[in-house]
Amino acid sequence: MHLPDVKQLTPREIVAELDKYVIGQSQAKRSVAIALRNRWRRQQVPEALRDEIAPKNIIMIGPTGVGKTEIARRLARLARSPFLKIEASKFTEVGYVGRDVESMIRDLTHLSVDMVKSEERQKVEVKARELAEERLLDLLLPQRMGELEEEKSTTRERFRQMLREGKLNDRYVELEVSQRGGGPMVEIFAAAGMEEMQSNLQDMLSNVFPSKRKRRRVTVSEAGKILEQEAVGKLIDMDKVIEKAVARLEQTGIIFLDEIDKVAAKSSGSGGPDVSREGVQRDLLPIVEGTSVHTKYGIVRTDHILFIASGAFHVSKPSDLLPELQGRFPIRVELNPLTEDDFSRILTEPENALVTQYRALLATEDIELVFEAEAIEELARISYEVNERTENIGARRLHTVMEKLVEEISFEAPDVAPKQIAVTAEYVQERLKDIVKDEDLSRFIL
Repeated sequence: MHLPDVKQLTPREIVAELDKYVIGQSQAKRSVAIALRNRWRRQQVPEALRDEIAPKNIIMIGPTGVGKTEIARRLARLARSPFLKIEASKFTEVGYVGRDVESMIRDLTHLSVDMVKSEERQKVEVKARELAEERLLDLLLPQRMGELEEEKSTTRERFRQMLREGKLNDRYVELEVSQRGGGPMVEIFAAAGMEEMQSNLQDMLSNVFPSKRKRRRVTVSEAGKILEQEAVGKLIDMDKVIEKAVARLEQTGIIFLDEIDKVAAKSSGSGGPDVSREGVQRDLLPIVEGTSVHTKYGIVRTDHILFIASGAFHVSKPSDLLPELQGRFPIRVELNPLTEDDFSRILTEPENALVTQYRALLATEDIELVFEAEAIEELARISYEVNERTENIGARRLHTVMEKLVEEISFEAPDVAPKQIAVTAEYVQERLKDIVKDEDLSRFIL
């Protein structure tokens, strides 16, 4: 079994990690933490029973901007799992123009292969650099007749030292580089739902018409990068990469199906956009239940991929989904709308908090931005108030409010630096009072 060697976190540790990035929503965090830990538990079970244990898929119910996607994304990063976020509303029933549901498994397989390839690249980087250096020295020091072995070795070592110190970076060498052909010939097939056919045709044609070699005159610095890339390509065993990637995807892959409520709404009976909603659910069913999907890297089984579906469910309810599909999502978690206090915490507590981001951005201009505690509270109050009066877009409202707040500072920054700027509650009110007072304006601007 080719699974990543990740420290196995307990559910409590998983929740603690998620707390660094997502405020509140403790019930949703507990559910995903248990689902992740159950994957590890399943690997410890005797093999005969292991295949019988299906993942406990989750439906997250809650308004936009409360952390549904962020919880799933951070969970995948913790587990080093191949992760794909996709909107269920992008799919159409087989027979309609649009993406078929199997395409998400193909996309996830590409991501998994890229992930494993990147890990393998890191393992061979040092060796590739050494090989590229030797090849570069061969180009810089062509064989000379009658040169003594000892003399040749001394010259080579001297050049190696200069190369490592960057003294030869601007010198030019002639290099053979590969040019791949056959790409544009199949661009005609890139219509919706035909991506896999295009990719397969391009692969086939690249084998029929192998890559051509062309001599180019490049700097030593550029040549080093090209030769290193070629060395990496030769050192990585792609068959092994694909085998590991497919195994990892099948055992630890996570698919986040957003907007599942959009395909749950009952048909109005008048055709139009509702016509394929139930069909999409029927197409999703075998993928979630467990089936085999043909990809360019071979057959991928979906039996143990974890599916996390999410939706606001304003118009429809989870019970509007097909009964068979409901049965495949046994865990239902309701996420809470954000409170004013949550907004204050979101601004400052997470490791990637907005206040931290803006301070770092403006520090590049020698501006030290200091947010007073009262200013944070005022920002939270205004964001909460605007959400209540207009559309509730959750924490995303903070992005628009913050951008409006620091707009003038961002514009003036290069001209006034270096400087310390204090953001006070009065400054927040001054910058945002007109927009907050005028509901039509706040709908338009915030």
